[in-house]
Amino acid sequence: MTVHETAVPTDPTGGRPVVPSRSRHRPLGLGEISLGPGFWRERQEANASATLQHCEDWMERLGWLANFDRVAEGTTGPDRPGWCFSDSEVYKLLEALSWEYGRSGRPEADEAVRRITERVGRAQDGDGYLNTCYGHAGRPPRYGDFETGHELYCTGHLLQAAVARVRTTGPDALVEIARRAADHVCDTFGAGGTEALCGHPEIEVGLVELGRALGEERYVEQARLFLDRRGHGTLREDRVPLGGAYFQDDVPVRAAHAWRGHAVRALYLSAAAVDLAAEREDRELLTAVERQWEHSVARRTYLTGGMGSRHQDEGFGEDWELPADRAYCESCAGVASVMVSWRLYLSTGDVRYADLMERTFFNVVATAPSADGRAFFYANPLHQRVTAGAPDPGTVSPRAEGGVRAPWFDVSCCPTNLARTFATWHAYAASVGDGGLTLLQYATARITADLGGGRVLGVEVETDYPGDGLVTVRVTDPPPGAAALRLRVPSWARGAVLEEGGRRRPVPPGVAVVEREFSGGEEVRLRLPVQPRFTWPDHRVDAVRGCAAVERGPLVYCAESIDLPAGVDLDDVLVDPSAAPVDRGGRVLVRATAGPSRTVGRDWPYGEATGRGGGGDPFDLTLSPYHQWAERGPTTMRVWLPADRG
Repeated sequence: MTVHETAVPTDPTGGRPVVPSRSRHRPLGLGEISLGPGFWRERQEANASATLQHCEDWMERLGWLANFDRVAEGTTGPDRPGWCFSDSEVYKLLEALSWEYGRSGRPEADEAVRRITERVGRAQDGDGYLNTCYGHAGRPPRYGDFETGHELYCTGHLLQAAVARVRTTGPDALVEIARRAADHVCDTFGAGGTEALCGHPEIEVGLVELGRALGEERYVEQARLFLDRRGHGTLREDRVPLGGAYFQDDVPVRAAHAWRGHAVRALYLSAAAVDLAAEREDRELLTAVERQWEHSVARRTYLTGGMGSRHQDEGFGEDWELPADRAYCESCAGVASVMVSWRLYLSTGDVRYADLMERTFFNVVATAPSADGRAFFYANPLHQRVTAGAPDPGTVSPRAEGGVRAPWFDVSCCPTNLARTFATWHAYAASVGDGGLTLLQYATARITADLGGGRVLGVEVETDYPGDGLVTVRVTDPPPGAAALRLRVPSWARGAVLEEGGRRRPVPPGVAVVEREFSGGEEVRLRLPVQPRFTWPDHRVDAVRGCAAVERGPLVYCAESIDLPAGVDLDDVLVDPSAAPVDRGGRVLVRATAGPSRTVGRDWPYGEATGRGGGGDPFDLTLSPYHQWAERGPTTMRVWLPADRG
């Protein structure tokens, strides 16, 4: 693997969410790319104008912010509201606000950071410890429950908030709070200290990134200690009787072959492992995460990119355990999957990681929030059997599952996680490396990329993707000499065509490269085939054997009962795969039938088959993008549709 050294950005407006000291590709800073009108800017604007304030309002209303005030005032007690990890939601909101300020310069985002930081800082103990659930009057003592207490998990999110702040505005009060907290963690759990680890990984990735941002190798070393301690049965299984795999404490990271246990935990840990591999040039560690990614993507990942099939532990199941109706696919797991894949891409330059990111962005991250940014899915099943009731906009949802987006949850980790992701989405769209600029995610954008050595490549990207497959890249600021313009061709895009210099040529999935000296104003066009297509599951996925799904470009589609003819039940529908799906202005039509049961007798769901087909007249079944499901009201839904294959 070839690497190049990347320096911590000195320009505060050029902050990047991830900055490896050594990597094959360098991420663009927030100041190097801006989005134009389209799919992703709409979501960024909804996040900025609605979601951020929505999150702060709910945390104020529920007393999660006031918990910091009570610690500062010495009025804590057994009546503290919120789960033990509610502090982390405040920190994720601070991170999202910091990135949003770096993205847009909105003064209200900066003001919110300063306002919340002041309240947080007043609650910090003299030795740097900061937590509103433990270590104060009427509360349990510090570090008495490493398995489920989440103390270090919360601290990790505080550190990531500080990383966002230092990379967008420079050191400030939030950064100093985080520095004191990180120093406390190192003093307490470093070499010669308490040899413990947190049941929920997060402190590791926070320490590595803060160490990078501040040039503190001590923080990176502490992350390594935590990582290497995991997998040796340190955590007590009796605290959470789901086995050591739940905490990823059953097998060391370097020896594991697949992701297992709680999905978000596993993915946060893997993100930290890739960060450490980059910092320490640890090829063994990087190879271990690559192996886990390959196995888990091939056997434990849903068509949408969602991860986590089990509700009992919010976890990965076994290989091929991918039930559509019981899919958990937590929104936070989608965010964490993006975190891992992005780091793997930067280290290796392999665009298969960007392929999974695209799938997850469009079909998990974009699915979770409502269009107005004020309601969310926590879990993202691929089959909704019953119509859920409309949510009460003023009530906390006690359940993660449901067929409607809820304004807030009893465990509301997803809204703030989504907020920090939307605020930084454009920073994942392109990279610099391998001699030029690589476009990874397609959206209308203006990019001014520093190629190094005083060379800058400026381009404008115009596209209606994913509605249309045409991506036009116009060179606005050519660098002196030859440079490479690299465009990712998604794995599903067989038949893509590249047009440049008056020539057309087919390009296979992977990377299409144009390398030469560019002139200002010239264009390169990539045409991606986004016509709808049927997708079939591996025969080992028992839960959806005999079913087909429909995809169009990067989008997974679904059927909703709201679109069915009168008298037709979604469970009785069979699609006809002999007739190709047809695009109708963003909706997709497939031929289908519905009718009597295919078995003899309605009083018993088994029996002799009566013949193929649904038994009714054919009709056109309208499918919608999965990310839009339930936007028009409560409905049943399914992605995988039983197929009549004759």
